[in-house]
Amino acid sequence: MAGAAIAIAAGLTSPAAAQSAGRMAAAADAQTNFARDRNVSVMQRPRDGYQAVGLRMGAFMAYPKLSLGVEHNDNIYATDGGETDDLIWRVAPEISISSDWSRHSLNAYARSSILRYQDFDTENSEDISVGAAAQIDMQRNSFITLGFDWADLVEPRTSPNAVLGAVEPTEYETTAARAAVSHELNRLRLSGGYAFKSFDYEDGRNPAGGPITQQYRDRDEHVITARADYAVSPATAIFLEVSRNVRDYRLARPAVTLVRDSEGTQALVGSNFELGATARGEIAVGYLSQEYDDPTLSDIDGFGARAQVEWFPTQLTTVTFTGSRTIEESASPGSAGYTSANLGVKVDHELMRNVILTGNVSKGKDDYQGITREDDRFNAGVGATYLLNRHVGVTLAYSHMEMDSSGVGGQDFKVNKVGATLALQF
Repeated sequence: MAGAAIAIAAGLTSPAAAQSAGRMAAAADAQTNFARDRNVSVMQRPRDGYQAVGLRMGAFMAYPKLSLGVEHNDNIYATDGGETDDLIWRVAPEISISSDWSRHSLNAYARSSILRYQDFDTENSEDISVGAAAQIDMQRNSFITLGFDWADLVEPRTSPNAVLGAVEPTEYETTAARAAVSHELNRLRLSGGYAFKSFDYEDGRNPAGGPITQQYRDRDEHVITARADYAVSPATAIFLEVSRNVRDYRLARPAVTLVRDSEGTQALVGSNFELGATARGEIAVGYLSQEYDDPTLSDIDGFGARAQVEWFPTQLTTVTFTGSRTIEESASPGSAGYTSANLGVKVDHELMRNVILTGNVSKGKDDYQGITREDDRFNAGVGATYLLNRHVGVTLAYSHMEMDSSGVGGQDFKVNKVGATLALQF
């Protein structure tokens, strides 16, 4: 379905806003130097009379929801020329469960997205994901977090790693686990963590019925991160963050000709800040590198960045700026990775308490290592959500995406989507 439509409906018809507000209030009560809660964004703001009630389950609250949608896509195969359009129907059930304890927390979710194409049923798909997260409060402003997620997904045709010419989109599974600890000592906050994620891809097939191997993409990723924040003032902190990753592919020679195993480092320095009730965010710059085991592959290194800044021009409008430069994994033959640079801006406006307007624009550039390929990406979208009551919400959305790819392995395309979503919740 339309990405903007689903994002709006999910953000406004779930208990996430209330939970976020509660966490910020708890942080303020704990007198932390790192709270950034002078303002609440449009999407986080609790809306009396329009929030889910939930079902009481002892010390837990359950929030079931069902989204029903329809979307028109004018280029379902993301091709350049000979575009094929279709009408897509979507059913998305989900449930989230949250603890209602005074200390510690435990949350879990299960969700699915079922797509049915009106005319081209080879594009039909079912995404499923489940997960859980826990926070253990050791003492004031010190805690341990644990998490686990599993998903069975379908890679969209618009992905830079999508297989050209495959009869059906690529299916894959992901399994992720993470653990982190954070401890605050007056002006100093120390944190660190470990994250694991595995990818398991299914082979595709071409129009002649032959196999298109994708198992060479199966891999395990490990990331260890350490960070230190120092509060220069109650509203500003500077930090140093260093992470080390290992990307271990399951297939080796002679099963594959290109060994994609690598190790990488990212070191960032930056600031986490709040400018009164006007703006808040985090900006970091630094160095990143990825070193490949295969001697035929050149290492990637250079400038790294990450930023997210929320600006509140009025209480009814939130403008969010984002940016990043990272090293990503490539599925293109002859290339194991690429640098991805992205900039974006999103505007959320509360026209009325139960009417939310949103718009977004983003640009990205991917530069591939080992082959001559560059992708320029552009995305834009607008949407509107009308909350009828605490149980029903309606969203209309339009999105536009285009890719301009030069070199080997990419494809130019333009995709326009317009859709409507009906969200039902308890």
